[in-house]
Amino acid sequence: MKIGLLVFGLAGLLALISFMPPLAGRLRLPYSVLLAIVGFVLGVIIHVHGWAPGVVADFLDSLQNFEISSETFLYVFLPVLLFEAALAMNIRRLLDDISPILVMAIVAVVVCTVAVGFSLAAISPYGLVVCLMLGAIVATTDPVAVVGIFREVGAPRRLTTLVEGESLFNDAASIALYSVLLSVLFSGGEPSVTQVVVSFLLSFIGGGLAGLVMGRLATSLFRWLRGWPPAEITLTVSLAYLTFYVAEHYLGVSGVVATVVAGLVVGSNGRTRMSPTTFEQLEGAWAQFGFWANSLIFLFAAMLIPRMMAEITWMEVLLILVVFIVTLGARAVMVYGLLPLLGRLRLSTQVSPSYRAVMLLGGLRGAVSLALALAVTEQPAVPHEARQFIAVVTTGFVLMTLFVNGLTLRPLIARLGLDQLSPVDRTLRDQAQIVELEALRLRIDEIARHEHIGPEVLERLHAVFDASQTSMDAAQVQQLSMDQKVAVGMGILAGREEEMFFETLKAQVVDWRTAESLLARAERLGDMVRTGGLAGFESAIEGDLRYASTLRLALRLHHLTGKPFWLGRELARRFTNLMCKWAVARRLIQFARTDVQPLLGAEVTDIIIAAHQRRLALLEGALQALTLQYPSYARHLQEAYLARMARSLERMHYRDMLTHNLISGEAYSDLVQQVEMRWGPLETHPGLDIALSAEAMVQRVSLFEGLDEATMSAIGKVLKPRLAVPGQAIHTRIGRSHAMYFVASGAVALNLPDGTTAELGSGQIFGEMALAMNHDFQAQARSIGYSRLLMLQEKDFKRLLAQFPVLRDKIDAIVHQRLRAVEVWRQFESGQRQHEPLPDLHAARAVASVPQEQAAATTQPDAPTTAL
Repeated sequence: MKIGLLVFGLAGLLALISFMPPLAGRLRLPYSVLLAIVGFVLGVIIHVHGWAPGVVADFLDSLQNFEISSETFLYVFLPVLLFEAALAMNIRRLLDDISPILVMAIVAVVVCTVAVGFSLAAISPYGLVVCLMLGAIVATTDPVAVVGIFREVGAPRRLTTLVEGESLFNDAASIALYSVLLSVLFSGGEPSVTQVVVSFLLSFIGGGLAGLVMGRLATSLFRWLRGWPPAEITLTVSLAYLTFYVAEHYLGVSGVVATVVAGLVVGSNGRTRMSPTTFEQLEGAWAQFGFWANSLIFLFAAMLIPRMMAEITWMEVLLILVVFIVTLGARAVMVYGLLPLLGRLRLSTQVSPSYRAVMLLGGLRGAVSLALALAVTEQPAVPHEARQFIAVVTTGFVLMTLFVNGLTLRPLIARLGLDQLSPVDRTLRDQAQIVELEALRLRIDEIARHEHIGPEVLERLHAVFDASQTSMDAAQVQQLSMDQKVAVGMGILAGREEEMFFETLKAQVVDWRTAESLLARAERLGDMVRTGGLAGFESAIEGDLRYASTLRLALRLHHLTGKPFWLGRELARRFTNLMCKWAVARRLIQFARTDVQPLLGAEVTDIIIAAHQRRLALLEGALQALTLQYPSYARHLQEAYLARMARSLERMHYRDMLTHNLISGEAYSDLVQQVEMRWGPLETHPGLDIALSAEAMVQRVSLFEGLDEATMSAIGKVLKPRLAVPGQAIHTRIGRSHAMYFVASGAVALNLPDGTTAELGSGQIFGEMALAMNHDFQAQARSIGYSRLLMLQEKDFKRLLAQFPVLRDKIDAIVHQRLRAVEVWRQFESGQRQHEPLPDLHAARAVASVPQEQAAATTQPDAPTTAL
């Protein structure tokens, strides 16, 4: 086929499909149904177009000469469809409903395959493997028509997520089963359940891992392409095809799953790794790619229908009806049987009956089923009768789902009321209109005064305002309960918080790593607010202040190895996150006063503001604890924050000047370069130095004052520096041995056996009782702030005290004083009962291997003490 004629035919098809969406809307037909009709008509007339004029005849000739194979569908169109759908999917909402999605995507495919296969094998002359292969082909669903209807009628977002998520993964399950059964058919053996299950799991899980690696690799490359939007978008296009092909041909796993997972990774991480404007362009570009691919694949598949249905028999018509009924029954078992069971077992959130009814009819089939059936017809090893059977029954079944399910879905959604706003949304809509119309009336009156427009002209506009306000029930907002209004207001602020963090990223006030963390936390907080209201918010802010898993791991490794590098980096990241959250929390409170109060009233807004002020206080406390410990780093952060704000504002101002033709493009580029040179040095800040040098920390412990340099050096070599974060438990027993600690800076709370708490500050020690007495002392230590500690293990303790009598005497004084305090407490607790005598100081020394001749220690008057 000539290249010119091929381009002419494709251009003609693109021109044709550009008119399909508005035509489908006017005819109130699902878009896929209209494409199927047009494609079928084209498939008929391309064989009888002798009557057409020259241009039309050439166009039809080009379509007739298209070599449409199954590989064209699978390798040209399918990766684009999968990647575009995954890119647009909100991964957090997908994970919220991952249980019902995977059930419908995997278990439902298996159930449908088995049900169709055994049913047809019982009533038709075809073998079980052929019938099972047909079942796998018809098990995959096509969400395009369904989602198009959902968007037109305004169906709930969760329903759309369930249907789209199911389709993302059931293509993989269906194709994997099809491939295994096709290999069984070629080998001539009987299908093995173990073989099918193992092959399917390896293909599915392996594809997911391959997609995760490829997606992560691509997102890591975005920073090298930052500032070049065409290059970044091109990388995502190549990623879709490379992931699919590499997974299928080099790794032997599911290319469908790999492409879906890669798209999800780019969709979730791409908005932070690439520039925000580029990500917006990326979404628009992929929406265009998806529209082309979906329209063309459906049109080409529909054009094959006349050829594939040319030899249909009445027996095959009966088999089509059987397949339709069996697949509907199998889907009903899943929707009405297994999904409610998942809800009762608390493995998934409940799916409402109305949602289940729509999901039952929403299992439309489309181009993927036709492509797999076409692939069978291209296999010469498959008997002709089996190829004819699969092609005809699949095509007829796809047409039935499109015209029966597709045409009844819209009335069903309307009948169930899923196209209507909820009472809360209707109330907010009316209240928003009331507030806006009142403000708009004032603005219009002001414009009329400035423009000298007479009052007679305003009368008509005032009549419109009056009629609109009369039609709405102004008191409807009062029908909501206080809890409902508070929950709505908290949800509004949660959504606004996500927008603020994304605006911060767009202004490049934070780097992509920080933005990724902040956006993920904001999404989790928003989910908890939407499900739990005010209580969910309180729980979320407590969890938001907890230390990240990476910081806890870094802290654990620091305690094991003593290396503080990773810990310093994680603390610096927490510092930056707290500062950004604190800034956004302050802006949210102002947003509630100015924007939420007119909608929900002062009383509700006060409750919302009080909750956010509690959050602000918690953030301030956590931030102040770090700022007091690391004041210089806090100043560097503030400098970097202001520098990035200054850079963003200056760059935006130059952009406005360029837009208004005040400066040329060349001048704008030069000004932007100067902006980077001016503010760049202030943006960077040094790494967080957590100052855990043993030698430096020894100098800060008052217990070591007066010791000579040799003694201080020897002590510094055996003491191990440790950092404890606020609230962290400090263990004085490590394995089978004990350890004591010196507080170099910070504060430690000691929970004593009598229920009281003692606070230890800089220069004080704890854990020495267990070492001196050789048994576990019941006091529990917890860091109050960011505390720098020096740990002395038991073996080093014994050697150090034996080597340095001065240090031994000071510690003896503290042990003696604390032993006396414990004795007094025990006597008081026992009600003056006689106890066994406590171990004396000499016994403590003996356990610590201190020579007896040096046992005449006296209490030092200036020794550090603790108020017990």
